[in-house]
Amino acid sequence: MPQPHLQISPSILSADFANLERELARISDADWAHVDVMDNHFVPNLTLGQPVVEALARVSPVPLDCHLMIEDPDRWAPGYAEAGARSVTFHVEAAKDPVATARAIRAAGARAAFAVKPGTHFAPYEHLLREVDMVLVMTVEPGFGGQSFMSEQMPKVREVREAVRRHGGEIWIQVDGGVSLDTIGQCVEAGADVFVAGSAVYGAEDVPVRIGQLRALAGEHAHRA
Repeated sequence: MPQPHLQISPSILSADFANLERELARISDADWAHVDVMDNHFVPNLTLGQPVVEALARVSPVPLDCHLMIEDPDRWAPGYAEAGARSVTFHVEAAKDPVATARAIRAAGARAAFAVKPGTHFAPYEHLLREVDMVLVMTVEPGFGGQSFMSEQMPKVREVREAVRRHGGEIWIQVDGGVSLDTIGQCVEAGADVFVAGSAVYGAEDVPVRIGQLRALAGEHAHRA
């Protein structure tokens, strides 16, 4: 089996918000910059919105991967694609018409993805695979960075991987929450290929070295699998 293209997406939630252009430059070796958008309604935290994403897109050396933890993504998600995000993820728990939302994101020029919280079953949303480019399995409760990795979500990652195999096509599987040097191997072995890491990257002494370490570890586990 060919080795999947493994991608590292550092979360700027763990970066210095006073110096985001500099913080993006530090992850120029990554595949994506993961941008958490929280509205203090869907999750109990408030981060940044579309104008900031538009500004980040102008200076980021890597494409922006926007994770919308917001109410009414049907209304707001396409605007993040228009603002320059190359991938836009919405939560199925918040979307009233996920098919239309995914199609609108793609029509605006970005990859479309849907996310499921730890307590949300994947099976009721398997039919959405034909509409998206990625599925995000949360490995912490959404809302705050620095939480502990939930290894009990790995069976869900395997379930998504099996569904993707049945469906066909190239659909990425992303994990977000507590991904580190200690946990990335479990994620790879379960079938994930896009890894969001916040404090594990920005908390490192040498950010580019840490990105390389995560990528190398992921590659080793993929080779074994």
